[in-house]
Amino acid sequence: ALVTDVRERSIAVYLSGIGTIDIEWDNLSWARKYINENIRGKQPEFARDIVSIGDVVRIKEDDLGQWVLSQLPKVEGAIISMDPANGATLALSGGFDFYRSNFNRVIQAKRQPGSGFKPFIYSAALNEGYTVSSIVNDAPLVKEFAGIEDAWRPENYSGKYFGPTRLREALIASRNIISIRLLDAIGIDNAMNHFEKFGFNTDNLPHSLSLALGSGDLSPWEMASAYCVLANGGYRIEPYYIQKITNDREELIFEADPLVVCEECIEAEKHNTITPMDDTQSISGPENLTAAVEMIEPNIEAEDIPESIRYAPRTVDEDNIWIMNSITRDVIRRGTGTRALILNRKDIGGKTGTTNDQKDAWFFGYNPSIVAVSWVGFDDFRELGRSEVGGRAALPMWIDYMRVVLPDIPEKSIVQPPGLISARIDPETGKLASANNPDAVFEVFRAENAPTEVEEQTGTSDPFNDRVNIPDTPVQLF
Repeated sequence: ALVTDVRERSIAVYLSGIGTIDIEWDNLSWARKYINENIRGKQPEFARDIVSIGDVVRIKEDDLGQWVLSQLPKVEGAIISMDPANGATLALSGGFDFYRSNFNRVIQAKRQPGSGFKPFIYSAALNEGYTVSSIVNDAPLVKEFAGIEDAWRPENYSGKYFGPTRLREALIASRNIISIRLLDAIGIDNAMNHFEKFGFNTDNLPHSLSLALGSGDLSPWEMASAYCVLANGGYRIEPYYIQKITNDREELIFEADPLVVCEECIEAEKHNTITPMDDTQSISGPENLTAAVEMIEPNIEAEDIPESIRYAPRTVDEDNIWIMNSITRDVIRRGTGTRALILNRKDIGGKTGTTNDQKDAWFFGYNPSIVAVSWVGFDDFRELGRSEVGGRAALPMWIDYMRVVLPDIPEKSIVQPPGLISARIDPETGKLASANNPDAVFEVFRAENAPTEVEEQTGTSDPFNDRVNIPDTPVQLF
């Protein structure tokens, strides 16, 4: 549009096919001079600080029918959503404008997911005997490697350290140091074996501790597929975006044959839990052997499950997944994803992701019925700016999408598996809380990993000295 008049706090523009349009101050005062990714010019006071007569500008009509001064962004974005029950693509946008760039950033872009990868490290730690109340020291860390002159000194995003921290709180706050200590403790090989359960091709992941910071190059497509395993209860699916292809005579040329999560099988698992035998039980006799087989075989009629359907394999046990989902829901409730509370849903879990120098901003969010991943960044890996973290740059796009789709998706309550128990613990030590502890909280554990020792009534902590005046805790990394 051509600027035809500049008043004190409004402008008039001429748009071909429409004519003269007035743009009021509220719809143009956002514009400020660009200096660099961290600095903009001063706030304009008058319309003449923004445009001059004869300028050619871009405008757009907003949802309220008002015309707004606009611009084409240089930054790019992408969003993908999937059905976690079968991997079907529900929505996909690979960039701002296909005609400006047909590069599909959902499928083709390989970017570092940053902290969005941390849930998979924590899930691996749970498999190795850690619990959400395990204490890990958030203190300065120095790693020296053979053949490398400079030592590695990773930091938290804030540059601050917070001392002994429970795993739940560490993931909610997205502490880098604790993720590194966890990955180091469980071992790269063990972690890689666990990552494969979420569908990651570990040949393409760095086999180093930097992976704890999300240093692997992964597409939004791959990340959404992995988060489907968290959303669907632990089943690995195969994502797809073409349902079927027919010719001009409606003859079928191709039809997807996805792996499908078997809801009947999940229910059967709940009703056919194997009770561990004690020392007095034996399966040596034929009658006992028959009984044992009956305990193991799911009580599902063959006709209830069509043989033609390919069922997704369970790769992560339900206890692990339930605990991880309880943490990612806390990320929404009181962590880095609190902006999503505006959706007023209790069944949503998520994780923000931000890479070094804010070159990538992500949000990974889901409930049992839908997974959606949003990404913002520059194609040439320029910095977004010091404040452009996942919760600020990528989460708003995710919220806008979910506002549209969630009203049609019933809210689902997630039932706690029978293998988990709740215990009242001391938040500082992770041990069972004493009866008179006013700060005690409830935490969820696998029955075999629940704490058995009650907290001591005395003891102080020094976050920067290994195990000095720090009471023993169930599993500690210092």
